[in-house]
Amino acid sequence: MSAPPFGERLRAAMDAHGPFCPGIDPHRALVESWGLTYDLAGVERFAMTCVEAFGGHVAAVKPQSAFFEVFGSRGVALVERVLAGLREAGTLTILDAKRGDIGSTMEAYAEAFLGKDATEPADAITVSPYLGYGALRPAVDLAHRTGRGLFVLALTSNPEGAGVQHAVRDGRSVAAAVVEGVAEDNAEARGRGALGSIGMVVGATVGTAVQDLGLDLAGSAAPLLAPGLGAQGGTPQALRDTFGDALPQVLGTSSREVLSAGPDLASLRRAARAVAEDLRRA
Repeated sequence: MSAPPFGERLRAAMDAHGPFCPGIDPHRALVESWGLTYDLAGVERFAMTCVEAFGGHVAAVKPQSAFFEVFGSRGVALVERVLAGLREAGTLTILDAKRGDIGSTMEAYAEAFLGKDATEPADAITVSPYLGYGALRPAVDLAHRTGRGLFVLALTSNPEGAGVQHAVRDGRSVAAAVVEGVAEDNAEARGRGALGSIGMVVGATVGTAVQDLGLDLAGSAAPLLAPGLGAQGGTPQALRDTFGDALPQVLGTSSREVLSAGPDLASLRRAARAVAEDLRRA
């Protein structure tokens, strides 16, 4: 029996645990702040502590692939252990890989992270649409076939993002074209009043950009991964102002605010639960 679609599983997890997704971002400064050495052993201790702290206690967890890939094949093996550990705990995983290409290359990326032969597939991955939203078709189709999901970069809060995402061609912004593409791919779920499996990344600190660009986030039926909480300035009030009617679709994410509570496992878990409750109240 096939698994329910990712969007349905994410909706249930958000309802059960609150709309929060902590990141696992073992970059040098964070690892060393825990008193660990910045090497594979230190990153392993860091990452597996997070797995134990978060597994079964939050809606989803987002490992950042780059901070594992930097250690080569051993780092890739470690992120696979992280994904496996969270799966065993019953927690959804969103691998932050931001892949994006065309044709057979995009198909290969999708198979590597979501396919039936992947060593340890994530429940969803982040992807980049800047070779054209249509270039993501192999990943979109595979996600739908396997019950997994995607989060497509749509409106990010980094200063450089606006130069591409706000750009207008034929009367609509690049971000609007991404939102429209996602909405089309979530049409079946939207017709059922459900959350779709093709999500978007929309920064928690983009200010009035959603309104300025006329983006219909609520109508997309997309889960909205919102980075930028905590240390980057995002607050529950900012989420209300940014997302409006789409707020029930928002899955807030942050790394530094929660990970700075480590290395104590109980403190990490309390920090994640506190953010989840703040977002639930929002």
